[in-house]
Amino acid sequence: MLLKLYIVLIFLTTLSLHSRVQAIGVNWGTSASHPLPPSKVVELLKANKISKVKLFDADPTVLESLSGSGIDVTVGIPNSMLKSLNASKKAAESWVHNNLTRYLSDGGGGVKIEYIAVGDEPFLQSYGQQFQPFIVGAVTNIQVALIGAKLANNVKVVVPCNSDAYLSESGLPSKGHFRSEINKTMIELLTFLNKHHSPFFVNIYPFLTLRQNKNISLVFSLFEPTAHSLNDTHKTYKNSFDLSYDTLVTSLSQLGFPEMEIVVGQIGWPTDGAVNASSSIAQTFMKGLVTHLESKMGTPLRPKKPPTETYIFSLLDEDQRSITTGNFERHWGVFTFDGQAKYHFNLGQGSRNLVNAQNVEYLLSRWCVVNNNKDLTDATSKALEACSVADCTALSPGSSCFNISWPGNVSYAFNSYYQQHDQSADSCDFGGLGLITTVDPSVGNCRYIVEIQTSDSVSLNRTPLFWWRLLMPLDLH
Repeated sequence: MLLKLYIVLIFLTTLSLHSRVQAIGVNWGTSASHPLPPSKVVELLKANKISKVKLFDADPTVLESLSGSGIDVTVGIPNSMLKSLNASKKAAESWVHNNLTRYLSDGGGGVKIEYIAVGDEPFLQSYGQQFQPFIVGAVTNIQVALIGAKLANNVKVVVPCNSDAYLSESGLPSKGHFRSEINKTMIELLTFLNKHHSPFFVNIYPFLTLRQNKNISLVFSLFEPTAHSLNDTHKTYKNSFDLSYDTLVTSLSQLGFPEMEIVVGQIGWPTDGAVNASSSIAQTFMKGLVTHLESKMGTPLRPKKPPTETYIFSLLDEDQRSITTGNFERHWGVFTFDGQAKYHFNLGQGSRNLVNAQNVEYLLSRWCVVNNNKDLTDATSKALEACSVADCTALSPGSSCFNISWPGNVSYAFNSYYQQHDQSADSCDFGGLGLITTVDPSVGNCRYIVEIQTSDSVSLNRTPLFWWRLLMPLDLH
């Protein structure tokens, strides 16, 4: 009898490990002027059988919508909170109480919170030392608060790290190491993670690697079998993902943590806003990634041991994301801002086709375009004003609306501003140059959007006035 019980336990453990290897989740960001209502997003997750979701904050409406869904949730803590959480155990206790305890339930009615992601890439090189001094103190205080709330057995504390936290000057994974200026803090963080059996969360972006590294080819980034392999001490690398992943494995080993579990917190491919950012290329990348993960081949340094969990970046497009890195930042979504699939692949849901969001409520079917019967001398400057607030990233070189001629690009700018301002009549004025129409001005792959009907629209942040480069040349034709 005991032998039978033991065999059953071994089987269940193996089954559990197998299911973890297959776990593919998504990142759900909410930096949108007109976000898809949380209830609709949860419906979208369920319809596509997505069992894990990673959030960037602890928005009450989002967490409430996930209550009772059965979806495993990673709750995020923004970088801006690290300093106060590092300084005060009381602040950590309050955060845990307000953002975890009230949503958790032993029954089936609560939110299944799996991880707390402390910070969002706080080691990012461009941040310098801005957040680094507060990371270890913040995770320690959150852990203490979890223990106090009797939640430490169910919720793990992690820190999402960008792949620029580690590097290899030669490009070979065997020479990987963490950046020297973060070594001391990283050792402290890894010691914490190891002690509490928490994984290392890494965000890997083959698209960014392609843009930044002339030695990396597009086919190598896309898991294409025709790509030239890279050899490193008898290990053969056939894609950009394995290359970055194993550079991390070596970096962890260098600091004394060769067996640390790795979770890929963000990985994806944008569909607009830059050269090589398109739906067809993104589809190729996603199919290659999922096939690679499901093969369970792992990587050359961790054969047969793929990441235990992988979170696709991102579920939806976000028109308010910072474009400091590039205009593509607003186009990482597998789905458009309104929950419509841009392309199809198997997201672990057992079907080749993704399921769209249903019964989405839009603003009226009307658009703001330039009035061709007016003197258009001022049109470009008005479009620049619109783009300084609205989202004109699709006008970028290589993007879906780059080839529309003047004044079509001006109309695009006018409409973007008009939609973000809820189609109010005065938002289509532009000194008398705007005209409201019920005829869809979309052309080819360039979509002039109609926004979602929502009460959750956010304040619009001004974006850099680099739009002269996009609008002025076309003004000359």
